[in-house]
Amino acid sequence: MPSTMSSPFTAELIQEIILGLPIQGRIMLKLLLLQHFDVTQDEILFMVSDRPDPRCVSGTKPITTMTQEAISAMLSRRDEYRKRARLKRERTWLQCTALRTLAKTSESLANRAAALLRTTYGVSDETIADLQAKARAAVPRPLLRMLEERWDADEISAEEYQKQRLAVELQLQLRMAERFRKRLDLAEREQQTADNNTLQDHEIGHIWGIPAGTLAARRVKFLTQYLMALQSRLTGTPMQPNTVPPLDLWKETLTVLSRTPIERSIAAYDGLEKTETALIDKLSLYVVGALPEETEVKFWNSLVYGASSNAVHTENTRTLFGLQRLVSIQNDTDTSPEALDEELMKRTTPRAKAEVGALGGPGEEAKPEITDLQKQILHNFIGEDVSGRASDKW
Repeated sequence: MPSTMSSPFTAELIQEIILGLPIQGRIMLKLLLLQHFDVTQDEILFMVSDRPDPRCVSGTKPITTMTQEAISAMLSRRDEYRKRARLKRERTWLQCTALRTLAKTSESLANRAAALLRTTYGVSDETIADLQAKARAAVPRPLLRMLEERWDADEISAEEYQKQRLAVELQLQLRMAERFRKRLDLAEREQQTADNNTLQDHEIGHIWGIPAGTLAARRVKFLTQYLMALQSRLTGTPMQPNTVPPLDLWKETLTVLSRTPIERSIAAYDGLEKTETALIDKLSLYVVGALPEETEVKFWNSLVYGASSNAVHTENTRTLFGLQRLVSIQNDTDTSPEALDEELMKRTTPRAKAEVGALGGPGEEAKPEITDLQKQILHNFIGEDVSGRASDKW
């Protein structure tokens, strides 16, 4: 194909060429690219009238094939396949968007923790580099447990506690950033597969209801017509008969369409984390890297695959509610260096210890004395055995 193009290769050009095909060709290309294009009502009616009537096989002459039942069934099949294709494309896009932000936030938290250790606590660059190098193999739980025990036993100052706690947080965020980047690589490959997928012949045949041989012949015929028309528009030269258009144009078509905006669906709450409030609270911790490392994998799987026993699924396809809320909360979260510093200092501050001999707070109110009347009521419920003692049978 010449490098000079007479028309830009855009989604609008693809749509224009598809609309210029005969109605059978329009339907075939739209079904192949169902995640990007809609099959109109007129095209649905043509498909209903175009498919063979099974009553002809038995020798019975059909009165009409255009029934409301047949139209509704075809619309239902079209909607189901379109929904599955578009939800898969949206889910992979949400995964990539969320993982990019999670990885960026974890990297920023690790950088801010290193900066706080360097500027506030005077930790040398060599020590910080050693912490970063050993982050992957670090086991934080024993160190955190030891820090809590030393803090309770007054063996460590608040400044030293926070210094060691920041070092643990630095290694944790480095591990989380690496984990998110690995997931992002897989999600991007999955997104590319979803963008390049087209409806298979058996799926188109299920919607249209025509024989496999007829379907294959039409697909080859109209796909060739589309590619030749596209090549003619891009190069500015008329189509030559008996020429084979380059297959790269079909790959380029899928690439161009993959850059079109994602159609956002409306997902209902599906029971993740038992209540929507609990889910939002957990997501709010997740976006700032405050979710415990040992529970993060299960929580991510529940968001992506619906793999939580607390989820009540109302659809056959995977739920997108959690991923949609995650991306929304990420967009509203302040991740400036000042906000991250404040979050890290709050997260690593040692918990307050109760002073020795201090009076109980408002939550430790003295229990009121039981009156004689209340004692009598309790006595009547408990009862007595033959020995005169309060019965212990209950």
